Amino acid sequence: MSLMRTLRAPLTAALLALFAFGAALPALAQAPAASEPAAAAAPAAETPPPPPLPETVTEVVDNPYGLQALWAQGDMVAKATLIILLIMSMGSWYIIFVKVFEQRKLLKSAEAAAKTFWGAGSVKEGAKALDEGSAFRFIAEQGLKASEHHEGTLVENIDLHTWISMSIQRAVDNVNMRMQDGLAFLATVGSTAPFVGLFGTVWGIYHALVAIGVSGQASIDKVAGPVGEALIMTAIGLAVAVPAVMGYNWLVRRNKVSMEKVRSFSGDLHNVLLAGRT
Repeated sequence: MSLMRTLRAPLTAALLALFAFGAALPALAQAPAASEPAAAAAPAAETPPPPPLPETVTEVVDNPYGLQALWAQGDMVAKATLIILLIMSMGSWYIIFVKVFEQRKLLKSAEAAAKTFWGAGSVKEGAKALDEGSAFRFIAEQGLKASEHHEGTLVENIDLHTWISMSIQRAVDNVNMRMQDGLAFLATVGSTAPFVGLFGTVWGIYHALVAIGVSGQASIDKVAGPVGEALIMTAIGLAVAVPAVMGYNWLVRRNKVSMEKVRSFSGDLHNVLLAGRT
């Protein structure tokens, strides 16, 4: 009995402790769950804002394989080829602008001749009314000269109709020849400039391959640069040839229109001179 009494006190204390622990378990389980949002919110609130992105800086890199490098590194043949292409281009543009100016002047003279020449009382008065240096005045003066100087042993064997026709036709041919000046240069440039550029390309590639073979390095940076510089020659040749060909075709078409007006004027003048209205 004394033993039972001795063990009863500790057992009672142990049961009370277990009962108290069981009652405290729900509160302990809810405490971490409730603290989790606060713990999650705390780091979010303490996270600093991201730093601003750095400004984009555009770096300008000089092209080591451009036209400037081609001129600096090229030999005498490459430089001479570039100079020839430059002369061809400058000559082509000069001829194009000059011929356009001459054609416009001729067309204006045709309009003036239609208004003033045919309204005059005679061919002499009509010729004087035209501008100095005009192609139509030149033709009229040559026709007048032929009609007034049909004399001489040899010339008298030719009838007046043929003599005036020949004189006016020579004047028209002279005007046509002056209008054709420079077009042969444009045709030559248009047909030869691509080949001149191709020659520069072949010469540049040859020297590039020789340099690569001597150095013993065939990497892309050693091949692309010299070959790219050589191909610039072909591009320049095409840039010179295309305007020359287009300008030639355009000027030839305008010459046909201008010379048609000249021939019409010369035919009418021929008939007037044969009628004796000098």
